Amino acid sequence: MAFLFLLFLVLSPFLPFTAGPTSAAYPSVTDTASCSLSNDDLIPIRREVYDNGRIFDISHRYTKDMPAWESKEGLGQFLWLRASIKNGSLANNSEMKLPTHTGTHVDAPGHFYDHYFDAGFDVDTLDLEVLNGPALLVDVPRDKNITAEVMQSLNIPKGVRRVLFRTLNTDRRLMFKKECDTSYVGFMKDGAKWLVENTDIKLVGIDYLSVAAYVDLIPSHLVFLESREFILVEGLKLDDIPAGIYSVHCLPLRLLGAEGSPIRCILIK
Repeated sequence: MAFLFLLFLVLSPFLPFTAGPTSAAYPSVTDTASCSLSNDDLIPIRREVYDNGRIFDISHRYTKDMPAWESKEGLGQFLWLRASIKNGSLANNSEMKLPTHTGTHVDAPGHFYDHYFDAGFDVDTLDLEVLNGPALLVDVPRDKNITAEVMQSLNIPKGVRRVLFRTLNTDRRLMFKKECDTSYVGFMKDGAKWLVENTDIKLVGIDYLSVAAYVDLIPSHLVFLESREFILVEGLKLDDIPAGIYSVHCLPLRLLGAEGSPIRCILIK
């Protein structure tokens, strides 16, 4: 018996180990003796929906093939591993370089008004109270840009301060295509003007790189940004989310002097 016990001690590190229950959120360690992980435990989990369908990530994942403004080749390489453990460094350290209006991002007043830019109205001056709070996700008629007529037809109640506009851009999956598509749906000048003059909306979100239609690019932006009261969130990921009321939470980087910033946005039921 003593011999068998000694033999078990010698061979135990090589015997199969049966792991306990696991979950996607909290994978268990499969070998506590050696602290090594199985291949299954080294597969990263990437999610769009959290907390059993209560939290939606509505910001796009940054990839080299995501669309970039007026580019046919997408964003391209934006991330470099400048220091690598494999090459003898003590830690992995990456560096990134990308336009501030890439992917899901926010516009500050200085984006289209040079005197606001010079005066310092950058993303660090944006009101976080406007960027966080109750929001309405609405579906826009799929056959036209957002005009005054379309805005009127949406019947957005007074008191609603944050609206995310889902358009044909989501159906066409434009944010998942490499080439920038200038046929995207956005606001026309009269639609922007109608919103400014007839609603209580202060946060305007849309599902492509620009809130303004390409044919009315500058005029629509000028209408929205002139008063410095409106915050534009562009490039939202709104697929597979029911229209309705949510709590939106958007946080730009505190980039001093920048007229735009990448932003992480979520919706909470």
